[in-house]
Amino acid sequence: MSFLYPLFLVAGLSLAIPILIHLFNLRKYKTVLFPHTRFLKNIQLNSQKQSQVRYKWLLAMRLLFLAALVLAFAQPFLGNDKAATGANKLQIIYLDNSYSLSVKKGARSVFDIAKDAARKQVQHARPGSKFLLLTNDKPVSYRPENADKLFSEINATEPSSASKNVNQVLAAAQSILQNEGKASADLYYYSDFQLSSFAAAPDKSLMERITFYGLPVQSDEAADVYVDSAYLTTPVLQAGKTNKLVVHTRLSGKQPKENPVLNLAINGQVKSAVSLSFADAATHIDTLGFEVSAANWQKIELTVNDAGMRFDDTFRLTARCAPNLSVLVLNEGQPNPYIMAAFRAYNGFRLNQADLKAIPGNLKDYNLIIFNGVTHIDEPIGKAINEVLLNGQSVCIFPGKVAALQQLNEGLKLVGDISITGVDTAVQSASSLQQGSALVRDLFDRIPDNVQLPVANWHYIINSGLSANQQSVFSFRNGDPLLARYTPTRGQLYVSATAADLQSGNFPASYFFTPFLYQMAIQSGGSSVYAITAGTHLPVYIPLTNAAERATLHAFGANVDVIPPQRPNGAGLDVFLDQAVQQPGFYGIGAAEADTTQVAMNQDKQESRLEFKDIAALRNEWKGDNIKWLNITDAGSITSTGVDNLPIWKICIFIVIVALGVETFLLSRNSKAATA
Repeated sequence: MSFLYPLFLVAGLSLAIPILIHLFNLRKYKTVLFPHTRFLKNIQLNSQKQSQVRYKWLLAMRLLFLAALVLAFAQPFLGNDKAATGANKLQIIYLDNSYSLSVKKGARSVFDIAKDAARKQVQHARPGSKFLLLTNDKPVSYRPENADKLFSEINATEPSSASKNVNQVLAAAQSILQNEGKASADLYYYSDFQLSSFAAAPDKSLMERITFYGLPVQSDEAADVYVDSAYLTTPVLQAGKTNKLVVHTRLSGKQPKENPVLNLAINGQVKSAVSLSFADAATHIDTLGFEVSAANWQKIELTVNDAGMRFDDTFRLTARCAPNLSVLVLNEGQPNPYIMAAFRAYNGFRLNQADLKAIPGNLKDYNLIIFNGVTHIDEPIGKAINEVLLNGQSVCIFPGKVAALQQLNEGLKLVGDISITGVDTAVQSASSLQQGSALVRDLFDRIPDNVQLPVANWHYIINSGLSANQQSVFSFRNGDPLLARYTPTRGQLYVSATAADLQSGNFPASYFFTPFLYQMAIQSGGSSVYAITAGTHLPVYIPLTNAAERATLHAFGANVDVIPPQRPNGAGLDVFLDQAVQQPGFYGIGAAEADTTQVAMNQDKQESRLEFKDIAALRNEWKGDNIKWLNITDAGSITSTGVDNLPIWKICIFIVIVALGVETFLLSRNSKAATA
């Protein structure tokens, strides 16, 4: 037999109280007045024997009442393992402090209830017990600590933007178990068991030598309205003109009692507001218009007045006006109408065109240089392309169809280890899109599953060496690239395997052509829009404008100045901001004597999706000799559950009620006898 709260057994000393009262009452004598001696015999025969039996039963009921009451508060149970802390096992408490536990349950959050339960577990542990506390953001300690210190650490634990799944927690427990040299461990898992973070079945390899105690704390009042995504309809902001921002908001959980309001603020100043309604669907889409006057970075905030959960009420992005994006198109023959139409559709680019035979002497001022319909790349052109790439600019080549492949390979060899080995005249459709490519990533809100990829009526077969760093954007079924990116030096080189005309294929008229050209032009100067998500570990590309090549970039914000991990990429650096900071907000990234780039970081939407495991079903999925389930009441008390952990305290409560009833009966019977 084990007790969840063994200290309550001290209250068993109260059993001495009814015994003392009983002994004291036996020492009392009662004078009986009678009118004649003939009544003496009857009094002796009727009262002495009955009172002895009655008082013994009354004493027994009082002792039983107190004993059962003490046991009920100590909460005993039978089981193969100890639910309370054991002296020979490593005791690990995992306290899920992810933002999803901030949902309310009555007047308190479920996280507060989980903390209460963890505190009570530690408080009522056996003297000398030591625990190790795990949270999502960091290990509170690396060695087991005594109950008093751990109690304080539980009090200091606050919700965090970080999150862990069950396998990560079990892996950490296994590592601690090995470091401590213990034979086994008890893992107490306090969580809301969110659907996205808890596996459907236990990993047996991670469960070795671990007894898992599941302590679910959930709320049926969960409701959350949050901004899922937002994007501009244009590649960059336009000063003095109306910019449009498409905003997707979502509802998770119950319908709100009142329609929330979405506010748009630019640099802290509210520009517009709109009411959100989720009566027909869980998704709401709005297009908000706004104007900016300056050409610098703009901090854009979208805020929902959602009272249920506040951690994800704000979505941030940064954007800047970039009027100096210049594009040069070098044509061999007639200008391409599709390229002209793409850049004329948006006046944020300056489009210049020239004949391939008259290349301008200075190409440094162009963000993107497009070679259109070229059938030969001689040595001067190859050297010009190489110089542009060394400056960190972007180049895109749309070749024309030619039989003499050497005319193209002559200049490509000066750029990198790239060569055209043949021509495939079969009509083929691209079969794959590399969604991790810099052209695709963060460009589209959502790419439909059945989107039509481009078709090529013919294409060049392009090979490259390792030094060219090829990344296929579009690929055919046999692996040949339709559009590929190469980074032989600092800049980005994009080579299409076919020409940009409808006789060669439908790529110029496809869903991807225009936005890809925009992305190519923007890349050389860094992005003009930043809205990254914490926890994705995706880099932020920062060009090293006006800075030394070996410059180290700092990230700074409110009371933050850190050096995040970074690696060279072309003419700049890839900065992994979310590996250095986890708090959502606006951060400036820059180096000494360099331009500062403003980056917005948002909370991971995983915690906003309030979908939780059904605990009854979870107990059937997660079961075994080393898996136990406990209940947490709204007051933060832990109660046992399950067949192998018999809750004797419930039986004790029943005994308390029975003993109280019998005692009441005996007292009433005694009162009637005395009256008679």
